[in-house]
Amino acid sequence: MSNDRHAPIGRGSHIKPTNRFETTYTEADLEQIEGDEESLAELSHVETQYLPDASQSIVTENSSPDIPFRFSVNPYRGCLHGCSYCYARPTHEYLGLNAGLDFESKILVKHDAAKLFREFLARPKWQPETIVFSGVTDCYQPAEREFKLTRQCLEVALEARQPIGIITKNALVVRDLDILRPMAELRLVQVNLSITTMDAELARTMEPRTSSPAARFRAIRTLTAASVPVRVMVAPIIPALNDIEIPAILAAAAEAGAKSAGYVMLRLPLTVKPVFLEWLSRTHPDRRQRIENAIRGVRGGELSNSEFGERLRGAGVVAEQIESLFRTFAKKHGLDKQLPAIDCSQFQSPASPAGQLRLF
Repeated sequence: MSNDRHAPIGRGSHIKPTNRFETTYTEADLEQIEGDEESLAELSHVETQYLPDASQSIVTENSSPDIPFRFSVNPYRGCLHGCSYCYARPTHEYLGLNAGLDFESKILVKHDAAKLFREFLARPKWQPETIVFSGVTDCYQPAEREFKLTRQCLEVALEARQPIGIITKNALVVRDLDILRPMAELRLVQVNLSITTMDAELARTMEPRTSSPAARFRAIRTLTAASVPVRVMVAPIIPALNDIEIPAILAAAAEAGAKSAGYVMLRLPLTVKPVFLEWLSRTHPDRRQRIENAIRGVRGGELSNSEFGERLRGAGVVAEQIESLFRTFAKKHGLDKQLPAIDCSQFQSPASPAGQLRLF
């Protein structure tokens, strides 16, 4: 572990990598405050800032052939979870911010999310299909406790009988059981709950503001008891770090009531790379080279691969061994099945925000 007394507390990233779109960057000159313990101590307390996002649309369409959904909603940009491996980190650079500490401390909030979602569903051209919360940052990150934007959008979805998929690693999802239960009864919702590790200490450092592994398993039990279909996602699998946990995670997920399972292999594109490698050097200095080599072993010698068909699974002998291990234990625990199909036939266009109804 790091001996830096002034490292940021409760953050996955301890660095501010240069924004790849910026031509200039700043670097802290700590010599100016050397010996000033009060000023140095302030460096360990990185304040969370909530910034308004004035986006005029809320539903994003993607055409990636290896992503199993076309439409997604992201009520927030940036994520307080602070996962060191998060593939979404580079998206903050489009905002003039950095993919390190800025990504997990400067959160953009789409206050009009529910209104924009209602407007989207009320469009005459909308042909209902599953919309996923969220395709980028976690819709149940800690900011959701305060702003409740995901909940507001789910209320619109239930009203419109709009099918929804949820991807999260936060047990906060159970807060909305009063909405999810009736949606499940109508076959309108599936929940994908990500569990990266069963090691609470590893989770605390790698995913500092997520729910604990134990809380996530409790969430699976609670959702299952309410007849909400749950798929567990072992994501990401980090070779030589958490791949050995695959059998135990799948066994515990099945015991908790999950009905299906999937996985995603780690990749380190763009500015995810320096954030993750800094975390790895700080928290696992004795294993850093072995883990980095293992990642390269499933990425053709690199740390990332953007090729469709390989970017989510990796390639090579080790990737094939991991896939075989996962499939073997998923089958053993009955998690090799698909969740019940979502029903898109019940959709009914919601009233517009102005209260105007459609004629046809």
